Amino acid sequence: MLIFVKLVLAHLIGDFMLQPLTWVVHKEANKIRSKYLYLHVFLHFALYALVLWDLSLWKIPVILALSHLMIDLSKLYANPWFKNKSIPFFLDQFLHVIILYVCSYYTALPEHFISLLENLNWPLVLAVVFVTFPSAIIMGMLLEPMSGQINIDHKSLPNAGKYIGIIERLFVLVFIVMGRWDAIGLLITAKSVFRFNDLKESNSRKLTEYILIGTLVSFGLAILAGLWYLNYIEPIG
Repeated sequence: MLIFVKLVLAHLIGDFMLQPLTWVVHKEANKIRSKYLYLHVFLHFALYALVLWDLSLWKIPVILALSHLMIDLSKLYANPWFKNKSIPFFLDQFLHVIILYVCSYYTALPEHFISLLENLNWPLVLAVVFVTFPSAIIMGMLLEPMSGQINIDHKSLPNAGKYIGIIERLFVLVFIVMGRWDAIGLLITAKSVFRFNDLKESNSRKLTEYILIGTLVSFGLAILAGLWYLNYIEPIG
């Protein structure tokens, strides 16, 4: 586990702290001919070797540096295929983490992976998944009859409400698991403050009621998921 932590630390430093924007722009423009691509890879090699500080593990920095070069090259050439540039970025980071994991546990990879799955908190995973997109769809179905009666006279970011709802439900779930019910009250207060200007400018009773119902349903779904999880790990009665 410590090796994996060290390698992830080296990766974060190399990819996010020691990679100037000028390097990124130069790599995107010149791709395989960019000198900064190879400098970036060498920097990663040096960081991996530094955090491991063990000559017997020399193969790990070499393999990671070569895989980093291949993944970054693939990303540079695949970038034009994606309109949403966050997709290749997250795919790139996901592949890097997978390689780091494999190199960290290569001596007992199947056993460690099976152990990881067996020790995973599946009820918590279920609760987390439920409060994300499934809850968003449930809310959409419940509020659909009312949404047609609301006149929105201001522009909003696409799907902003959906993602705000997902994030707030995740916060509520985390607070419940931690036993911090008071923090949920603070979250509701903060949301009310941010929504105050919208409601004040619209001066619409229907919009106020719609937002209130949506907030209560959203928090209610998260609270139900949290209570179910707490009852699962420690049944009532």
